[in-house]
Amino acid sequence: MAASPCAKRDAERILQTAAEAAHLTANGMSDAMVAGIRGVPVPVHIERALRRAMELARRPPASPSSGVNGLTLLPSRSRTGLALTEFRTCQAQLAASPSDADLRQALDDAAYTLCVLMGRRTVHDAVLGAEQHLNPHA
Repeated sequence: MAASPCAKRDAERILQTAAEAAHLTANGMSDAMVAGIRGVPVPVHIERALRRAMELARRPPASPSSGVNGLTLLPSRSRTGLALTEFRTCQAQLAASPSDADLRQALDDAAYTLCVLMGRRTVHDAVLGAEQHLNPHA
């Protein structure tokens, strides 16, 4: 996950997806990854499963949440702006104090809120969606 920074929730989902594809438990997958860091060769099927899970996580969702007659339902721009500001504030605070568990939890909470608000599966997609919603002509 170090190669592709993401929220804890996203990392757990990627790990679980890769573990299922490699026919391992999540603990088995993480053990193989840690062993790889220590110089033990990681089996090819495990590497492929992890790479595939990361590719799937990076893909944008097929379509945003749709409402009646296919109309897209989006939050107000003011609510979107508040959620995006909260997320970025938490990011900056955590960058200044990376070992603070409370700040890490606040960032995860802000990321989750942004994902739900924007109807996106990953934080990256939620941030992009929020920016596009706030600046539709940019």
